[in-house]
Amino acid sequence: VLINNAGVMMPAMRTETADGFELQLGTNHLGHFALTGLLFPKLAADAKITTIASVAHRQGPKLDFDNLQLERGYNPQRGYANSKLANILFALELQRRIDKAGLKVTSNAAHPGISATELYSSPDGLGSNKILSTLAPIGLKIFSQSASAGARPTLYAVDVAGGGTYSGPKSLFETRGKPGKASMTKTAQDPALAAQLWDASEKLTGVGFPF
Repeated sequence: VLINNAGVMMPAMRTETADGFELQLGTNHLGHFALTGLLFPKLAADAKITTIASVAHRQGPKLDFDNLQLERGYNPQRGYANSKLANILFALELQRRIDKAGLKVTSNAAHPGISATELYSSPDGLGSNKILSTLAPIGLKIFSQSASAGARPTLYAVDVAGGGTYSGPKSLFETRGKPGKASMTKTAQDPALAAQLWDASEKLTGVGFPF
């Protein structure tokens, strides 16, 4: 099992990874894309790959490949939403290519709802905004579920859900509750957009998949 779970959310200012990628796209998507590609030859024949997305993918517009890394007009929320949209596009496109190659590996996606983790307090992300970092702990106590509850959709995706699926909590607009099938936007299911993102990701990371 490979679970792509690294994440950073909404740093106040545009920052970059050591490789020069916009921090959210680089951490949340490109890092997972490269890691999965490099590990792919080592995976068992019936391996399962689950990539962690977010309900925030619904806020992501159709990706602008002329400004994919938000070098112009950086907006923290847009950057996060785009990276989470990229997570689902990647997971579903990976399954399409696995199927085309006739392999038994499975790729799907999941999201944790709203869960009390350090994603909300990390100084690399939301914690870099003093106002939001102060308000986040209060909001989490009211609206969030525990981190362990937030992990259940991931375990469900690994243990129960099939390839090309998206899992998440089932209650309160998918913010909490028992795991099951989650809703995706039409954009997240667009195979043409996913293929375009795949090509861009290969060029940016220099990593390909040996199908």
